[in-house]
Amino acid sequence: MPTRTARTAWNGSLQEGSGQVELSSSQVGTYDVSFPKRAADEAGGTTSPEELIAAAHSSCYAMQLSALIAEAGGTPQSLDVTAAVSLGPDEADGGFRLTGIKLTVVGEVEGLDAAGFEKAAQDAKAGCPVSKALTGVEITLDASLEG
Repeated sequence: MPTRTARTAWNGSLQEGSGQVELSSSQVGTYDVSFPKRAADEAGGTTSPEELIAAAHSSCYAMQLSALIAEAGGTPQSLDVTAAVSLGPDEADGGFRLTGIKLTVVGEVEGLDAAGFEKAAQDAKAGCPVSKALTGVEITLDASLEG
């Protein structure tokens, strides 16, 4: 299996500095990062580690769920997956930590009932490689089946 890379060039202090994160393997883009915007409610045109984790988690989860639906005898027509990653203070060790991840999926699936979809959705939450990497963060799931 391949290894993927990203690179960040940072200049300055935490509060006054900024950086650019480059998605090196895919070469699809370079994105601005800054701590003040990371900690603000509005991103102001910058990304953050949390947003990048959310992107990784939502895409990984969608792939895993698609595979599990097929294994259960269903056919995924569409899966709309959102991952919301929260950053907050780390009361135990100081600084900050990821305080939670909420996965939300709405699926249109042929050949599975709501119970079958829910089982596949829960199994995908536990089995996707990004979920496994993030075991130190509480991950919740809201799954619903359309049609």
